[in-house]
Amino acid sequence: MKNEPTNSNPLVTIITPLFNAEKFIAQTLDSVHHQTYTNWEHILVDDASTDASVQIVEQKTQNDSRIQLIKLPKNKGAAFCRNHATTLANGDYIAFLDSDDLWHPEKLKRQLGFMTVNNCDVSFTSYVHIDETGESLGKRILALPKLSYKKQHRNNYVGNLTGMYQASTLGKILAPSIRKRQDWAVWLEAIKKSKSPALGLQEDLAYYRIREGSISANKLNLIKYNFQFYRSLGHSWLASLGYLLRFFWEYFFVRPKHIEKL
Repeated sequence: MKNEPTNSNPLVTIITPLFNAEKFIAQTLDSVHHQTYTNWEHILVDDASTDASVQIVEQKTQNDSRIQLIKLPKNKGAAFCRNHATTLANGDYIAFLDSDDLWHPEKLKRQLGFMTVNNCDVSFTSYVHIDETGESLGKRILALPKLSYKKQHRNNYVGNLTGMYQASTLGKILAPSIRKRQDWAVWLEAIKKSKSPALGLQEDLAYYRIREGSISANKLNLIKYNFQFYRSLGHSWLASLGYLLRFFWEYFFVRPKHIEKL
């Protein structure tokens, strides 16, 4: 059958940073538990949550040896959590799922099959925006069929909750120590290491939750984080400024072409 894994049963490591997500984490865990592809391990790193997140995870996963919960004594940020989990990963493939997002039950099965059939090391899928109650917001982010290093450098086209890379061929990829846009850097590095474009599976296999207050009203901070991203790649101050201007062109005039109403 098309888009099903054809190799022997690769292990997928799923990485989830966890911080004060008591309202959503049970649904996120369920969306992993209900995957039709079952050879996975799930590493959650709690970033010193102060709500009931840890207790919910422990209660729901106590009988599933595939799930590992790491509890940090101090808050370190999402990048540290993802990197820490990456160093512990045993999987042939690595995928990411934040503590308030969801996967379609066929996500792993379809994506692994897609990567096997197309012999690619990096892939991502289309995804849909949902609200805090899990209802669709009528917006789809359509995966590009092919995503080159150059294109990804201009803008982050990989929804982190949809991306997967083959760690057995590319190695483990760690995010830079910047406050925001770390996932952008991870997928850019993955494409660079693969020496081939990432391939997009144009199926809605993930659901990105828009939470109240999650979109920053401080546009200056958004500019700052994008500038820091380019600087983290080793670009000079002047070059980073030029790339930032190009980013805005891509963001406002090119990227919207890949957003659809449902």
